[in-house]
Amino acid sequence: VQLQASGGGLVQAGDSLRLSCAASGRTFNSYAMGWFRQAPGKEREFVAAISRTAGHIYYADSVKGRFTISRDNAKNTVFLQMNSLKPEDTAVYYCAASTFTAAIMRADPDRCDYWGQGTLVTVSS
Repeated sequence: VQLQASGGGLVQAGDSLRLSCAASGRTFNSYAMGWFRQAPGKEREFVAAISRTAGHIYYADSVKGRFTISRDNAKNTVFLQMNSLKPEDTAVYYCAASTFTAAIMRADPDRCDYWGQGTLVTVSS
């Protein structure tokens, strides 16, 4: 599986962005999908994860109520709608796919099997 993330950019605080992650292959619905981010000088952190059928969704506390993860299995794509962006959301955002569950992705990013190349989100104050 190859993952291609897009949609990042430079926005002001309070603005919105929608990230997309397109996956190659015919087995997209076999994977839980997730978003992670890494800010300069910081470790990678979990942002959101969604199960194969979107029946289970998880968010980091820092983005809960502002970000929404969704997936379109017919289009092999996972999305991250980011609203009310804050300067502390500035980071490179990575999408990931896992044969494990979305809950396991949240708990252990090392269980992710595939990673996208990352897309930079910069939020100015």
